[in-house]
Amino acid sequence: MILGIDVGGTHTDAVIIDDFEIKKTAKVLTNHENLIETFQEVTETILGDENIDDLDRIVLSTTMSTNAIVQGKVNKVGMILASGPGLAPSMLKINEHTHFLSGYVNHRGIKIAETDYNEVSSISQRLKDVGIRHVGIVGKFSTRNPELETHIADMINTDFEHLSFGHRMSGNLNFPRRVATTYLNAAIWNTYRAFVEDVLKFVETIKASIPIYILKADGGTSDINQSAKYPVGTILSGPAASIMGILSLSNFTEDAIALDIGGTTTDIAIFAEGVPLLEPFGVTIEGHKTLTRGLRSKSIGVGGDSKVSYDNGSIVIGPERAGPAAAFGGPYPTPTDAMIILGLTDIGDKQMAEIAVGTIADKMGVSVPEAAQTIFDLSCRKIADAVNEMIEEINNKPVYTIHEILEGKKISPEALFVVGGPAKPMASRLGDLLGCPSHIPDHSEVANAIGAALARTTTEITLLADTEKKTMTIVEEGIQQEISPQFEREEGLNICRERLRERALKMGAQEEDMEMEIIEDQTFNMVRGYYTTGKNIRLKAQIKPGLIAGYRKEASI
Repeated sequence: MILGIDVGGTHTDAVIIDDFEIKKTAKVLTNHENLIETFQEVTETILGDENIDDLDRIVLSTTMSTNAIVQGKVNKVGMILASGPGLAPSMLKINEHTHFLSGYVNHRGIKIAETDYNEVSSISQRLKDVGIRHVGIVGKFSTRNPELETHIADMINTDFEHLSFGHRMSGNLNFPRRVATTYLNAAIWNTYRAFVEDVLKFVETIKASIPIYILKADGGTSDINQSAKYPVGTILSGPAASIMGILSLSNFTEDAIALDIGGTTTDIAIFAEGVPLLEPFGVTIEGHKTLTRGLRSKSIGVGGDSKVSYDNGSIVIGPERAGPAAAFGGPYPTPTDAMIILGLTDIGDKQMAEIAVGTIADKMGVSVPEAAQTIFDLSCRKIADAVNEMIEEINNKPVYTIHEILEGKKISPEALFVVGGPAKPMASRLGDLLGCPSHIPDHSEVANAIGAALARTTTEITLLADTEKKTMTIVEEGIQQEISPQFEREEGLNICRERLRERALKMGAQEEDMEMEIIEDQTFNMVRGYYTTGKNIRLKAQIKPGLIAGYRKEASI
């Protein structure tokens, strides 16, 4: 059996999957002040008299990292950058605590300038003086040679609580993205570690010895202890869970729109020919362009519990959630209250909903049902407008899916899939606005938990070999070793696959889920004068995102 748990901003959902069939589901309110209590409540609800020893694994998805970044509840971070020549420091300065060093390596990983101890020591002291305990260290071209970053760390290691290294974030080149990714990794370090500690304490309370995984931005899982080393990989875990949930609950091969409408936000995703889209160069969050590969999604501040107000002659919906709907004792009217008044859903206290929406109706000079209809229509239109905007953005660039790039592809959705609490009352209207037939999958109210439960472990590695320098680097693993001048691409491919397998197993992968592919394969001759002096070999391999082996939809994704 698999226990999937999605820790959302409003609710925590859970599902038990036994022999690939959904056996039980549960939903409880998330207690952000005491997550252990939330875990206990949802597992007690769903497990009942089940034998916990029958669980093969627990998989979680969470909005904790994302919410911390969006709400600005992050660690104060110091950044030490060895940028070398090129981009102006003003283009790389990510916060007021960003400092630059004179040492750097070039594009081949050759050290051009040494790091000055006195310079590093001075920066370290300034960071400590303003109370900084978390530091990101990033050198340009550190993927080609991480020595500069590790040397800086050796000088200041005892001065700070945690150091995040740029070369461990991704094997891809892009210095500004590497700076942003390292910054975010350090910024959410404490928040995510506290979440992991709560999960592990909870597992201790139920006296279980069960593998525990977390869903990452790319729709794949990682062993939760491994994920704590690089928490930036868990940003946008929640939207990834909804995408994987819809993928597992719906069988389709056409272009489609997927919406997960929650209490606070709506997550939007697009499928090309039945396959989720990917951000191959890295997801963007709060304006930070990262190197964290992830499924392509967009979140907007419109949900069932969004605060509704009337300002300057117009209704305003969201982005704030000030509590539950008025029908459940909340302080403000919400779209959920409007849906209750319109008879689209039979939940909560209708009279309390009418009183709350009545405050909007009085300001508008209309009846309560008319105000409710306006609130409902505006909520749907805001979501539909955001979807159309996202499709336009996608169609202006190459389309990447989790499997391949689709050259010249233009997205033209033929179906709409809606999950989340408000799915049933909103799906039909959204389908009309978007010109697509709407579908609500079975168990849509816990789709995120299902998506997390059924996702397989994913990871990637990047191998760089320079036969002239006689060095091979695998940055994700922190490996740099000497090679023969006769080192060949085929040898690199074998090492790549074996190291990827070892890394995946360490992250909790099962052998049957290791669908490997080489996603970058380049070899360049290096020439000096009239002679070839060596080869530059660049290889990247990944475990493809998808659903665990044996699941009935595996062949269709």
